[in-house]
Amino acid sequence: MSKLKVHFNKSLKLSNVLVRRLTNEQEIIEFNQIVQNMENYIKVKGAIPVGPLIQHTSSTINESGEIGIVMEIMMQSNNFLHNIEQPYNIKSIIRVKNCLYVRFRGSESKLNFAYDKIGVTAYEEDIELKGNSYTIFVDQQDDNIVADVFMERTDNE
Repeated sequence: MSKLKVHFNKSLKLSNVLVRRLTNEQEIIEFNQIVQNMENYIKVKGAIPVGPLIQHTSSTINESGEIGIVMEIMMQSNNFLHNIEQPYNIKSIIRVKNCLYVRFRGSESKLNFAYDKIGVTAYEEDIELKGNSYTIFVDQQDDNIVADVFMERTDNE
């Protein structure tokens, strides 16, 4: 039996999403502190953080043709937040349709297998992916996590 089962045509819907783009390696190192700051920011704005942490990863190509990775941390709140200051922005709704989806359970160091499984499945099924992913960290017990991984398809199937 497969540990990682790929599901087709899944949708992801997020509401009242506070978004923080990580702009350099130092911010990636300070990931946990940035997450704590986001939770505090939501509370200062009079709202309550809702649901698990979400990590959005996408790629870009600069003028020189070099590929770069863009990482954003997302956190939902119970209300829409107004008057947002940098480095944050807010999105009332993020709706991502037509995704391949895997639920991962295991050591966080092996989470890359979930991305690989979706990539291999897309290759085998001749499905083109957009190259972005949403990882929702559902639960964590020590080094074991439960994470939902969504990767958006380019087609409309």
